[in-house]
Amino acid sequence: MNYYNPVQARANAHARLRRGMYLLPSLFTAGNIAAGYFSITQAIAAISANAQMHLDWAAIAILFAIPFDALDGRIARMTNTCSDFGRELDSLADVITFGVAPSLLAFVWGFHFLPESVDPELRQHLIQAGAFICFLFLLCGASRLARFNISHDTQPRNPGRPGRKYFVGMPIPAAAGLLAATIHLCYGIPVESWWISIPWLVLVGLCGFLMVSTWRFWSGKEINFSRRHPFQLLVLLAVVLYIALRYSNVVLFLIALAYMFSGIWARAVYGWSRRRRRRPHIESPGAPAEPDSYGPRFTG
Repeated sequence: MNYYNPVQARANAHARLRRGMYLLPSLFTAGNIAAGYFSITQAIAAISANAQMHLDWAAIAILFAIPFDALDGRIARMTNTCSDFGRELDSLADVITFGVAPSLLAFVWGFHFLPESVDPELRQHLIQAGAFICFLFLLCGASRLARFNISHDTQPRNPGRPGRKYFVGMPIPAAAGLLAATIHLCYGIPVESWWISIPWLVLVGLCGFLMVSTWRFWSGKEINFSRRHPFQLLVLLAVVLYIALRYSNVVLFLIALAYMFSGIWARAVYGWSRRRRRRPHIESPGAPAEPDSYGPRFTG
């Protein structure tokens, strides 16, 4: 005769709930992969017809994948459903969505549609350089993810405030977001001037370098959504979200550009302050010699 055990029933229900909760962050990761796959298909479709529309949709898909990538890990931590499988799946998703998709999109948008009227030798060199730099972007992004997976409490070369968490190197979603936001700023209209392809080449290469650098970038992990916040903050977030969606071409580009330059600025300020601290003391003429830690200073 079987007796009802409420403790065992609650344990079984809790186990079923936990199995279901593991599915929740994986759904956001699947959305991340779906956005990356859609972006790749749109970039390929742009080669044959209606390039502007397809390239713009490809860029928008990458931008949509960024909140999916941010939410899957945060939800896993909030629900205490982190797992090795989830971390590996998230890394593979990031390689597809923020590595393969933006590198292909950057090449098709910036170099594929250069007209035949451009000097043939120059056009060939730009296409070859573009293919190589876009591949380096993908390689740097994959290396950035591999370093992130094996590192534990890594400190940037230019440490920030004590107690605050930073990314070591530019995160791959931010680098991919900058490229996608630039294309979305131009409404997906492909580059048809060689002099525009050159700064685009520099920007793609710079994003790749920043990903593998050891410079600090703001992580935003100190933002705690599980705590109570005033209702006015919800209204402010709604207004910011509306502005970002209504004027997405300009707002998203400015946000991505500001984030990139924040890391560059932090590194420049740290280097300047470090050189200033190491600058040797130059005594003014006629000033008395200052004693050092070993006693008075004698000359002669």
